[in-house]
Amino acid sequence: MTQTSSRTAEKITPEIVAEHGLNEEEYQRILNALGREPNITELGIFSVMWSEHCSYKSSRLHLKKLPTTGPQVICGPGENAGVIDIGDGQAAIFKMESHNHPSYIEPYQGAATGVGGILRDVFTMGARPVANLNALRFGRPEHPKMKHLVKGVVAGIGGYGNCVGVPTVGGETNFHEAYDGNIIVNAMTVGVADADKIFYSAASGVGNPIVYVGSKTGRDGIHGATMASAEFDDDSDEKRPTVQVGDPFTEKLLIEACLELMASDAIVAIQDMGAAGLTSSSVEMATNGEVGIILDMDKVPCRETEMTAYEMMLSESQERMLMVLKPGREEMAEAIFTKWELDFAVIGEVTDTRRMVLTHKGETVCDIPLGPLADDAPLYDRPHLTQEEYKAHVATKPLGDIPESTDIGADLLKMMASPALASRRWIWEQYDSQVGADTAQRSGGDAAVVRVHGTNKGLAITTDCTPRYCKADPVEGGKQAIAEAYRNLCAVGAKPLATTDCMNFGNPEKPHIMAQFVGCIEGMAEACEALDMPIVSGNVSLYNETTGADGVSHAILPTPAIGAVGLIDDLDKMMTLGFKGVDHAIVVLGTTSLEKLDVDSGLGELGQELGQSLWLRQFGEVEAGSPPAVNLEQERIVGDFVRKLINEGEVSAVHDISDGGVAVSLTEMALASGIGASVLSMGNIIKDAFSEDQGRYIVTLPWSDRESWAEFKKAAESAGVTASWIGGTQGDSISWTDGEDTPVADIPLSDLREASDSFFRDWMED
Repeated sequence: MTQTSSRTAEKITPEIVAEHGLNEEEYQRILNALGREPNITELGIFSVMWSEHCSYKSSRLHLKKLPTTGPQVICGPGENAGVIDIGDGQAAIFKMESHNHPSYIEPYQGAATGVGGILRDVFTMGARPVANLNALRFGRPEHPKMKHLVKGVVAGIGGYGNCVGVPTVGGETNFHEAYDGNIIVNAMTVGVADADKIFYSAASGVGNPIVYVGSKTGRDGIHGATMASAEFDDDSDEKRPTVQVGDPFTEKLLIEACLELMASDAIVAIQDMGAAGLTSSSVEMATNGEVGIILDMDKVPCRETEMTAYEMMLSESQERMLMVLKPGREEMAEAIFTKWELDFAVIGEVTDTRRMVLTHKGETVCDIPLGPLADDAPLYDRPHLTQEEYKAHVATKPLGDIPESTDIGADLLKMMASPALASRRWIWEQYDSQVGADTAQRSGGDAAVVRVHGTNKGLAITTDCTPRYCKADPVEGGKQAIAEAYRNLCAVGAKPLATTDCMNFGNPEKPHIMAQFVGCIEGMAEACEALDMPIVSGNVSLYNETTGADGVSHAILPTPAIGAVGLIDDLDKMMTLGFKGVDHAIVVLGTTSLEKLDVDSGLGELGQELGQSLWLRQFGEVEAGSPPAVNLEQERIVGDFVRKLINEGEVSAVHDISDGGVAVSLTEMALASGIGASVLSMGNIIKDAFSEDQGRYIVTLPWSDRESWAEFKKAAESAGVTASWIGGTQGDSISWTDGEDTPVADIPLSDLREASDSFFRDWMED
């Protein structure tokens, strides 16, 4: 008999309350709600529903500030995933979620079940999943545990996604010492459904049967939600039993069985069993439908003997769903799930009591009013520093003197070989990106693109965030996360539609951490509004901190990961970043912080923003200065212009400028094509090359004559866009000259490719 199964009749003590992650005030609220002392099952249910992971008790006050509506939004936050209109009677359904703590403890299963969970969030709403993405952040490569974590997480994502038959088409992977003790594993899934066949979670119909389908319940994952709502310490490995174990083959069967049943009219409501398992799914269904629920725990399919109601309700065993069916449809539904070799059991019914009642072995083991569990869960306005106080607290170093460097070629090679910029091919080649045969653009570009099956429309999808910006200036960093996702979509020719987020932060009980959260929300809200990209779903992951051997708690960088979705009406017009030919003009679009343009040529100083840049981190070995400012009005103007150019066939390649500035973006375009570039600088060559001014794109145009340039520049100016002609495509190297036509650098693409490929190859072969 397990420890938990022996606790059924245990008296509730302050120690047991603390074990469940509840403070004294919260326990008093439970006593007030019940009018008596809870039993251990009831305490367990309150603990998971009131955990940070399920209740958003530290964040939902501020999440309400995000724009969530628009003509394109069918369903915003509050359901399993967000739903947007993509025309022709179709909808895209998507969400991003975290599986950070489990992935640090058990990287393969943590990452795998993260993928499984987000898939269920999408197909539970009636969508067939069409794409997976991820946003991963790891600590220093030299950290003794990091190679193990990277290998395990990548294998877990690939192992689950490849087996379940949904392509993994994009994402991002970054390294920073702030993630040494808490890695970030965020998973995103996008699905497509008929807009008039969306399924929701609100239970209704007194007497309607409640049905459990999928895998059997085991003891894995018990207290997973509670574990995900607390800091780590040196004993984090002891939490391994709280990590769920996934089975992608069962998930594939579950997808097909659910979609087959959804083709009928049998389902009243449906909810996946994610965090907090049967507890959260049943509470959310009943709460959303303003009804009650009674469950007979003797009927729950279990794979282990003598499981208690406590264990069954808190288990986070994977590949399980809860449904409310119309009366009389049980036999038909059971036949479908039996055909797919999945468990099916009627375990309860809808009531009108607005209470959760559980029976087990002939006894009532739980009787809780639903209001306190969900709608009336604790809500905290955590103290936080003002943004001015925060900046004083974080004490970001001033930019000061920029390190001396005259060798742009050596700098660029070193940048491309760094963990920050090196090719991620080692990662994405482990993912099946082509299954389903609808992938039009996979990892390596600005955004992934998948065809809407049976049409010539495409969904463009990206994930993005720059945490070092968010730490230095949370408001500006929040803006930039949305703005860069917007640019990624525009760069492939997609109209940005909406976003999902995964808010990864440290301990919200610390005022400076809460200031990061509040500031990022403020910046994100402003950007979403300005760029018409509402947040339609998301997730919050707090307490990403670890107390080390030094007794100090180390928090991650503030990481508001953004997943964005856009629509390409005609895939024949989709744009990619690789150069398409020689003697194409290379033009930078977008206003920079300091423009000194030559009136005739358009050449000038491309940027002055080295604050918080990768170049400064690499060569100054410091994260200093303010992050580059985001001009949201210009973002919208330049983005509209770029999409117009793509739609009218005027450009041959497009790439947004972000980490590493113009030099890195040019290199990525060249490496994608095997065609080099010659670039002229008229200002400070290091700033021109590596500044990270926002709102900019590199485009190539299939001409190199003055007449065409004059016409193009006039069109850009008419649209309110600054255009700088900086060079042309040619040769097999990246070469730079100054304003006097003096050669400054000439770096062979073969050397740049070797630098880019070397990091993962050498690290993983050690």
